[in-house]
Amino acid sequence: MSVCDRERTLVEDLGGHGPVGRAVPGGTRVTNVPPSWREMLGPEHAGAAIVPAAGVLVGAVNIYLASSLLPTAVAEIGGAGFYAWNMTVYLVAMVVATMPVSRLLTRWGNVGAYLLGFTVFLVGSLACAVSPAMPVLLAGRGVQGLGAGLLSGLGFAVVRSALPRRLWTRGNALMSAMYGVGNFVGPALGGLFAQFGGWRPAFVTMAAIAAVCASFVHRVLPAGERGGAGAPVPVVSLLLVTAATTAVSVAGVLSGPLAMAVGVAVALLLVVAFVAHERRGGPRVFPCTTYRPGSPLKWLYLTLALLAFGVAVESFLPLFGQRLGGLAPAAAGFFGAAISLGWSAAQIVSSSAVKDRTVLRSRVAGPLLLASGLLVQGLLQRQDSPVWLVLVWVPVLFVAGAGIGLAYPHLSVAVMSSARDPEEGGRAAAAIATVTSLSIAFGTAIAGVLVNLGGASVLDSARYVLFGCAAVCAVGAVTARTAARLSRSAPAGRPAPRPVPPTDAS
Repeated sequence: MSVCDRERTLVEDLGGHGPVGRAVPGGTRVTNVPPSWREMLGPEHAGAAIVPAAGVLVGAVNIYLASSLLPTAVAEIGGAGFYAWNMTVYLVAMVVATMPVSRLLTRWGNVGAYLLGFTVFLVGSLACAVSPAMPVLLAGRGVQGLGAGLLSGLGFAVVRSALPRRLWTRGNALMSAMYGVGNFVGPALGGLFAQFGGWRPAFVTMAAIAAVCASFVHRVLPAGERGGAGAPVPVVSLLLVTAATTAVSVAGVLSGPLAMAVGVAVALLLVVAFVAHERRGGPRVFPCTTYRPGSPLKWLYLTLALLAFGVAVESFLPLFGQRLGGLAPAAAGFFGAAISLGWSAAQIVSSSAVKDRTVLRSRVAGPLLLASGLLVQGLLQRQDSPVWLVLVWVPVLFVAGAGIGLAYPHLSVAVMSSARDPEEGGRAAAAIATVTSLSIAFGTAIAGVLVNLGGASVLDSARYVLFGCAAVCAVGAVTARTAARLSRSAPAGRPAPRPVPPTDAS
């Protein structure tokens, strides 16, 4: 019996619904006893939480670390013509590597998969550190991206298998908070090393961190279940997503709005082709529940994507801060991290919510808060902005980022709870990183198009980016409400699903 057949049998046993079809928003009944950070970070679960979080963090840090180091590296090894490809190569590799995570877990278990991820990241970091020329550095960045993608996908997948169900929200909050922390630490750490001309030691440091984390894997992570060869690799799906990610990343480095728009359009068509292929069946990247009629899972993924889309404005906020607010480069860089800081802080608080109504409201309010913050930030843009106005920008962006943190952990838990079959559940969890990374890549490229539409006017560019991203992110409130409605509704003529008691087993 295939995985999808097993999942369908479980759904029929529940009166026509899987866990996402139950009358509880998010697809899982939450106990009234709130989970605590003390429990998750206590002796029993600390290792299983901290090592995966460290894996997500090193990948997130390296998204922007190299950007701060590149001017120094180019001065030594040349290759200025390849400058813009640093981010492109890394993001493409990262997105691609998140997709086979569930299959790696099936074949190698938690420990083996994590050792592979940290090893690949370590090798890529060392390759960057010893690069004699820019093409070698880009190759190292590609290998780094593969390792970072594996670690990001594993972080969400292992939360599902290594932590008890009651701690899933806390675990997801910790994993996704690492994206926000990484977006802040990456530029700061890279700038610190670059200040002293030490771009190579920066990559050596990241390799050393990966080695230390790998040394703890055997001690703190459960081995996990291994199922031999597992499901076949979805080659066509992987190729289509790789092509889409490449197209949108290339669009972000093209000159001229028309060329960039064409690149984005090609990427969107490839995504449509990917969805059409997966709906036909066969080996998939996403769980089969995603494509089942009436399933809220597709809407949950879409809401996560729309939230992550908003993070793309961070790539251009330092530019706006310098040109419109007169900030020094270092200050503008920290200003640009306000969204990530709001994201990280809010979800630490949001993850304590356990009441069904509060969880539902958080999932819908998050995209609205993000969109509202970006909208207000756009309205506050002025040429030669006074100091008092620039200071107002920071809390506004912090509130926008808080919208992501408000909804993200609850959406992630809803995705994790979408399948009763362990293999399908692991695939659903691992796909969270795929959706997040792919959406950030798309958002960055589209924000680049909007910046170019402003032409020589930085003020127009800022407004286009902020208003455009606000409009896109606001759609997330609609998709979140649609997911909630589908999760509560029962098909006509079918009995209501029996409640599934909460368990601590994942």
